[in-house]
Amino acid sequence: AAAEPVPVVPEHQKQPQPQQSTTIRLTCRHTESATDEATMSDNKLRCALVFRLESGPPVSATLLAKYDHASQYETHGGTSADSGTLYGGRDKNYADAVGMVVGNDPPGKSQEPGVLGGFKVVQSEVHQVVYGADTDGLCLSVITGLQYPSRVAIQMLVELYGQYSEQFGLQAKSATTNSLTKKSKPMLSSMCKKYDDLNNVDKAQSLIGKVDEVKVQMQDNIAAMLKNTEQAESLAERSDALNEQASVFKKKSTDLRKQMRCKNLKMTLILVFLIGGILAIILVPLIMKAKNK
Repeated sequence: AAAEPVPVVPEHQKQPQPQQSTTIRLTCRHTESATDEATMSDNKLRCALVFRLESGPPVSATLLAKYDHASQYETHGGTSADSGTLYGGRDKNYADAVGMVVGNDPPGKSQEPGVLGGFKVVQSEVHQVVYGADTDGLCLSVITGLQYPSRVAIQMLVELYGQYSEQFGLQAKSATTNSLTKKSKPMLSSMCKKYDDLNNVDKAQSLIGKVDEVKVQMQDNIAAMLKNTEQAESLAERSDALNEQASVFKKKSTDLRKQMRCKNLKMTLILVFLIGGILAIILVPLIMKAKNK
């Protein structure tokens, strides 16, 4: 029997294959809510991860340990609405997303053995990934909000590397995927807690905070001075108005006194003439009568 022909589907009718979820989390940040974006755009420390870089090409990153510091201070429901987020809830593939970042754009390895270097900072619209590696391929990375200073993140990675390489350096060379997470948790947790408060680890940030406090105090003082100036100007205006009123009152009182003097003089003259007239009416006849006798 002849074989049935295989139907050929036209190119325009083929359904596109879905991409891996890690790629969506890495590149398509529009699926997050406004609350998630506001949260990741802050100055918080999110996650710490440890990888082993495998020589390529292409370079691959094997996850050795991870610690989700954000879950220690944020409540996340873990519902189906969490699909596409970078961390928290049921979605724990933030490590895969960071692994893809490190694999696609590996750090430049340090030229000096036993030193972490080649640091890179990869930013999205709402967060940043800071990472570096040593000559043996031990790679440390951290996820932070966009406002977290990258220099402080690098300072944290350098300090963490000194402790981690000393305690887990040999194990990291042959450890399997995620096999050091439990052992590394106390160290990663302690380091994240230390660097979560920028004022304790970043002198520049602490100085900026003090400068901001002084600025606020100066602004308050200036506002109080302006208010006092306005009150002084208001008092000066009232004083000028009172002085003007006093001058008007003085002028009116002087005019009134002159008017009263004139009035009193008129009344005195009238009384004198009246009395003189009455006396003349009485005395003239008597004098005339006395002369006739």
